[in-house]
Amino acid sequence: MNPSTNYQQLLRNLQYLKLKQMTLHLNEVVDFGVQNQMSFIDMLIKLTNYEIDVREQNMMQSMVKVAAFPHMKEIKDFDFTFQTSVNQQQIQDFLTFRFIEENENIVFLGPSGVGKTHLATAIGIAAAKKRTSTYFIKCHELIQNLRRARLENRLVARLKHYTKYKLLIIDEIGYLPIDQEDAKLFFQLIDMRYEKRSTILTTNVNFKAWDEVFQEPKLANAILDRILHHAKVVTMVGNSYRLKDHLAQENK
Repeated sequence: MNPSTNYQQLLRNLQYLKLKQMTLHLNEVVDFGVQNQMSFIDMLIKLTNYEIDVREQNMMQSMVKVAAFPHMKEIKDFDFTFQTSVNQQQIQDFLTFRFIEENENIVFLGPSGVGKTHLATAIGIAAAKKRTSTYFIKCHELIQNLRRARLENRLVARLKHYTKYKLLIIDEIGYLPIDQEDAKLFFQLIDMRYEKRSTILTTNVNFKAWDEVFQEPKLANAILDRILHHAKVVTMVGNSYRLKDHLAQENK
């Protein structure tokens, strides 16, 4: 067969298989391969890498989108020089995702505005970019969703939905009180994820006061027991991270 005809046939095959990047870069890779006397295998690797790279990028973006993060603040955006109570080395260790492999939890504990949600989100974004199934949700919204599911007789399905994520981020535990029935729903989720999945939680309430949040000491203890059994607790103190730029202006 004519080389030109072969090339056109290959082009049509790639288009038929919807290998868009390989179609776009075929001419470039063939030219590069000929000029550099590349083997057929090496040329094929170079060509398929274009397709894989774009698909990986698309998958990464999709995983981040599905996670429903409140913002796209990453670790590089966190000012460790302002929030000195945070051990930067420990946060970097979290980014190795050992805690996910070992089904451990992370709890960010501290007053409002110190950067708990920023760090939880940043770890979540990094995990999602590594194609780890991740989901972010405010505690109040989570409780509402579980309550609605119970009323609609689909609680088991909703609990399974939240349990499937390798990393679940539950933000702002303790900002609003949780009645006993809702606390039972929360316990069921924590119990289903216990030693099977990793959860990152942020809270402004000291653990001793969780019985006030959940309004039932035994239930609060059962929840805490499962959360803290395999957990790293990051206690954060200091000025409001959100006000740091305002404070900087005042000090000028």
